[in-house]
Amino acid sequence: MDDYFFPSPLLEIDYYDEKTLPCSKTINTKLNDLSYHPKKVQKTKPHKKIKETDAIFEQVHSVNGMADINPKEIRISIDAKARMNIGNFSRGGRNRVLTKAEDHDLDVKEKLTPFGFYLPEHDDFFLFFTAGYASSDFIVDRLEEIWPEIQEKYGVDILTINADNGMENSSSRTQFIKRLVEFAEKSNIKIKLAYYPPYHSKYNPIERVWGAYENHISGDIMDTVETTLKFAKSMTYNGKAPIVKLTEKIYETGVKVGKKAMKTYYQFVDRMPSLEKWFLTISPGCSG
Repeated sequence: MDDYFFPSPLLEIDYYDEKTLPCSKTINTKLNDLSYHPKKVQKTKPHKKIKETDAIFEQVHSVNGMADINPKEIRISIDAKARMNIGNFSRGGRNRVLTKAEDHDLDVKEKLTPFGFYLPEHDDFFLFFTAGYASSDFIVDRLEEIWPEIQEKYGVDILTINADNGMENSSSRTQFIKRLVEFAEKSNIKIKLAYYPPYHSKYNPIERVWGAYENHISGDIMDTVETTLKFAKSMTYNGKAPIVKLTEKIYETGVKVGKKAMKTYYQFVDRMPSLEKWFLTISPGCSG
């Protein structure tokens, strides 16, 4: 018998006494065999705020509300997920079918980055996967790819983008702003950027789509690229299935535009006073 005992209600059962009570290691082993694993104590993390948080939320709600009632305007929520390991690796979750996976993922040979576009007022969504990273050029290229379909379907000429000021789609990322200015000119549209406050990206509407996607693939093995795409195509959100595509081009990340060159593009960018980082409007007119 071990020196320490498991403080167990088993002692309350007539069958057991202190001499016949199994040691804590035996009990733990039996519980593990029955899939009763210890759970971490979840700590409630305080919500971080910056001084502008409330003002940002108020303005986001205003911008989104105006976009949703304007028949000539469409709102798109954008975001990338963390890169996925492709292979016979466990992703956690549960499955009613016995599924075996490798016990480690040290030999990952393939990864995919998921990136999504979600139209909150229409529940249309597009999921793109790339073996590289979702760079500024990747994001705008995919936006240009889906825009003709959106414009034809809804007849809009104003685009409002909800985002979370991530590294490659930040309002201070020069390549991202440059590409959006060029996109606005080429498509003859006005683009509004409305970012959610720091530490509050969960309010970005596409996060609900990502939640549905995670539930859909929970417990399954994404062992190949083809399997990953198949699972993405078979998911639904609010009764709709996504358009899913694999982008084979690998993009360079961290591309920057010099200050002198950006002066030309900034002529067509109007930033909201006091909330310059979170709200800006890009108007067509760049001559290239």
